[in-house]
Amino acid sequence: MDNSTFLEILNEIDSIVWGVPLLILLVGTGIFLTIRLNLIQIFKLPQALNLISSAKNHGAGDVSSFKALCVALSATVGTGNIVGVATAIKLGGPGALFWMWLAAFFGMATKYAEGLLAIKFRTIDSRGEVAGGPMYYILNGLGKNFKPLAYFFAVACVLVAFLGIGTFPQVNAIVDGFENTFGVSRIITDIILTILVAAVTLGGLQSIAKVTEMIVPFMAAFYMLISVLLIILNIDQLPSAIFEVINSAFTGHAAVGGFAGSTIMLAMQAGIARGVFSNESGLGSAPIAAAAAKTKWPAEQGLISMTGTFIDTIIICTMTGLALILTGVWNSPNLAGAAMTSAAFSSNFGEFGAIALTVSLALFAFTTILGWNYYGERAMFFLAGTKGILPYRIIFILLVASGAFLQLDAIWTLADIVNGLMAIPNLIALILLSDIIVNETKIYLNYRKKFDR
Repeated sequence: MDNSTFLEILNEIDSIVWGVPLLILLVGTGIFLTIRLNLIQIFKLPQALNLISSAKNHGAGDVSSFKALCVALSATVGTGNIVGVATAIKLGGPGALFWMWLAAFFGMATKYAEGLLAIKFRTIDSRGEVAGGPMYYILNGLGKNFKPLAYFFAVACVLVAFLGIGTFPQVNAIVDGFENTFGVSRIITDIILTILVAAVTLGGLQSIAKVTEMIVPFMAAFYMLISVLLIILNIDQLPSAIFEVINSAFTGHAAVGGFAGSTIMLAMQAGIARGVFSNESGLGSAPIAAAAAKTKWPAEQGLISMTGTFIDTIIICTMTGLALILTGVWNSPNLAGAAMTSAAFSSNFGEFGAIALTVSLALFAFTTILGWNYYGERAMFFLAGTKGILPYRIIFILLVASGAFLQLDAIWTLADIVNGLMAIPNLIALILLSDIIVNETKIYLNYRKKFDR
């Protein structure tokens, strides 16, 4: 089977997995939870942002709430914020950014629910460590009759760690960036990356949390700074760019330059799929990290988890999207992925722009690899116990080592497919457990009313 035939098969599977039913389930779950939680992502966002630094960290757990958020952000703030946004806009036009916003808005309610349930139904594993996430809230919340659904999620999570977000897209982005910007051999970059990943991940959660706590705030602040500077330099075009995003979201976009044109459905599909790839709301990954937080209030960790989607998509992805649109590189015929975003920054900052983008992308992708190593490991532990950990780590490291030599289109399509498979059981669980989510929210908010007096 040649590469083109293989890619066609993957694209066909992808179109089935990410068809209308999953889009409805994904966005519909967010809308359903938004209504049941009384627009919590609007009215409680200031409180949630404040909790990032003010959470008391009282209660059982392995790491602080801030470290748990950093682990979750390390996995979400990755190539999706740079390469994924470029891919979405290249495919669906500027309107794809609007659908990323919409998916993120409702996704904040979904992420809140995931974080809440992670704490509510977490447990202590045979090693004395906190264990949680969708496989546990499916099993402990819905009962033993739903055990197959919990195992389906865990298997899908391992596949995403091995074949999706966790390895190939991140590795490919790093080696491409260093080759194109600094002329470093792909093999050399891949070897160094593999050694670094092995050194950190073999130390487990504490090692990963320590590294991400140092890197994540710095990398997010650095990328936002250069993005804001680019937007300021093109501030006169900002109103028209925002109009183009909103207008093409509802009308499609005609062919222009190297852009082939897009329909509303194509923009919607590209925006939502890449948005989920970026912020992982509904995917069920972030609650695996959230479960380890030191807190006694499920809803408190839910609020902190919710900020991850806001930071990832509403802030960082928006900056990337505006950079592509303001500089006009989104419709360049010979640019795609990281090269397109690099061209946007280079057009304003010259060589420094390309270097800054490459450094940002490398940090984003590296921390995503670390975060997903942890997610996949926890899912493997659920499936096979302690004996599954070492084989999992070895396979993960070998996949990182091989990720530099795969076809880019196939990588993104494969990642989309396994992401979709992982989301399905998690979304079903969120809907079925929504009464518990609402009840826990009321308990916490009533406590806060007394506490804030």
